Amino acid sequence: MADTREPGRQLQVETHGLDVIGDADRKGTPRTLFWPWFGANVSVLGLSYGAFALGFGISFWQALAAGVLGILASFLLCGFIAVAGKRGSAPTMVLSRAAYGVRGNRLPSVVSWVLTVGWETVLIALATMATATVFTRLGWGGGTETEVVALIVVCALTVVGGVMGFDLIMRLQTVITVITGVLTIVYVVLVADHIHWATVSAVPAGSAQEFIGALVFMMTGFGLGWVNAAADYSRYLPRTSSSRGVIGWTTFGGSVAPLLLLLFGLLLAGSSPALNKAIAADPIGALTTILPTWFLVPFAVVAVLGLVGGAVLDIYSSGLALLSAGLPVPRYLAALVDGVLMIAGSVYIVFFADDFLGQFMGFLTTLGVPIAAWCGVMLADLALRRRDYDEADLYRPAGRYGDVPLAPLLLTLAATALGWGLVTNTAASWLTWQGYLLGPLGLGGKSGAWAYANLGVLAALALGFLGTLALARGRVRAQEAEPPSAPVTAV
Repeated sequence: MADTREPGRQLQVETHGLDVIGDADRKGTPRTLFWPWFGANVSVLGLSYGAFALGFGISFWQALAAGVLGILASFLLCGFIAVAGKRGSAPTMVLSRAAYGVRGNRLPSVVSWVLTVGWETVLIALATMATATVFTRLGWGGGTETEVVALIVVCALTVVGGVMGFDLIMRLQTVITVITGVLTIVYVVLVADHIHWATVSAVPAGSAQEFIGALVFMMTGFGLGWVNAAADYSRYLPRTSSSRGVIGWTTFGGSVAPLLLLLFGLLLAGSSPALNKAIAADPIGALTTILPTWFLVPFAVVAVLGLVGGAVLDIYSSGLALLSAGLPVPRYLAALVDGVLMIAGSVYIVFFADDFLGQFMGFLTTLGVPIAAWCGVMLADLALRRRDYDEADLYRPAGRYGDVPLAPLLLTLAATALGWGLVTNTAASWLTWQGYLLGPLGLGGKSGAWAYANLGVLAALALGFLGTLALARGRVRAQEAEPPSAPVTAV
């Protein structure tokens, strides 16, 4: 978001946590949402998704279609949820209390927290491995010592951004957007001669099930990984901001870079089976193998900054989710707690894990199911509302939104159970229990054609949405019939 502070004002730790942003502090226009969303998604990791998509056994055109549909649809979901921010002035996982109740919302808040901590961990680990790969090619080390130093640097940047909060994040995202945008274009120009269309076009087409699997993977890898944070930045906009503008600029800012990066990544991965395979082990570092030596340092800069840009937004939102789950500490301490967990997870991925892609896909599909269920509930609840949120009652268990309403919680659990029964991931041994409904529902079991279609994510999203539309209409109408409540302190 563009910097709307007074000129010369010094940076300071943000004191806002779960509290409502007052009207006097709400500035900007919907188009300023472009900056945080573009900056968080311009990472060169988008190039690696070309190899991920082709890994489903589909052709270039199928992968491109799956990517375009998955990216646009998933960021459109972010745009819709971002509208809740300007209507309610509170973080995403506080606004979710309108559907789940004040304490009932702790369940999706915990899931949201795990997802964002997981994402920031993955991004930091990738930045560390990419730096080590660059240093190895330059002959400057590249071993364990380099990885340790790189991990310390990228973690420090991320944790400082998360602890400082909104003000610093918005400055960082503008800088990251410009630097990574320019250097990514240079990268594309330098490696363009590695594209061989004849090889790309010869990649055989896959089945409809494989196409659907790639489509859902793209959704979970992009917009569905952000829906639980989609209103965290729009809450700073004036209430009179255009809802269409909020939706449009969020969708455009989040999707434009991934779409372009995916296209080029597909062309690169489709041109070289060796590069395609290497990306599975080191998604960012493998991209350096086709670069001239003189551009390796700039590439390391663009890789690290792009990944840190996403991790900073994640650690900020994960801190808010942790507060919403009930941790009674200031926001900056919650971000610091998340930073410690992020570092621990990154150490495991960098120094101990030996199969990045399998674990990554398992992580996305497994947590993508409950997040999709929550997203469906949240979208339907938002669609049913005709008035802005009563902000005080979002913090009052005895208020109109209730404390622990059973219907949305049971619906989310049912949608999650259905979803996990329809997804599989054999590359991650700890997830072999999933897919238990593929056989009973006549979909070929865990080894059949539908085993890797990831239908569970779509099923959870649909059940959460349709179930809420059917069950919550009367509850929402009763809530909106009550008169405005008196202000209350955030909890």
